[in-house]
Amino acid sequence: MSRYIESKCKLCRRERLKLFLKGDRCNTSKCAIERNRTTPGEPAKKIRKKLSGYAIQLREKQKVKRMYGLHEQQFRKYYENAASTRGVTGEILLQFLERRLDNVIFRAGFAPSRSSARQLVNHGHIMVNKHRVNIPSYIVKESDIVEVQEKSKNLDMITQTLAKNGGKTREWIALDLPKMSATVRQLPQRADIDADINEQLIIELYSK
Repeated sequence: MSRYIESKCKLCRRERLKLFLKGDRCNTSKCAIERNRTTPGEPAKKIRKKLSGYAIQLREKQKVKRMYGLHEQQFRKYYENAASTRGVTGEILLQFLERRLDNVIFRAGFAPSRSSARQLVNHGHIMVNKHRVNIPSYIVKESDIVEVQEKSKNLDMITQTLAKNGGKTREWIALDLPKMSATVRQLPQRADIDADINEQLIIELYSK
């Protein structure tokens, strides 16, 4: 599968919003948004001041896609699964995204960013219910226990990130710091997702 290898800061500048793709760097003065708010590739004076309805919907979709590090095919599949599931489609879509294993690792504080969390999973450092899982898109379920493999507990990235976070995580995740494990207490609800996302715009875009 293809992988984005260009500057991640360009993605934040394109959306004119911090997507927190580079972990702690995004909270410093080195953040690209803090230094340059123009859209990459074209002078700011040429950017249209008013976007069409379709453009607003597209930008919202691109923002969320980039936030979770997904390609179009993956993202559309999550939408189709959400649309076929009983409930509010937009909320179910976000729930699927939050339940991805790489996102759970990030939310639990084992990695500074989702891309770093994806790397941990790909390299076999993570276990779910005592079984090694190396698929970042694995969807966790309620009561699942996600933990760092014993031989990986001394990795600098994990220990440093946990130290900086101070054990802070989301309400739907119960963190056990000594064991470096996180239990999915319940499935995430819309109120648990504090990112600036208007999921209804995405649903309207795909419903056309």
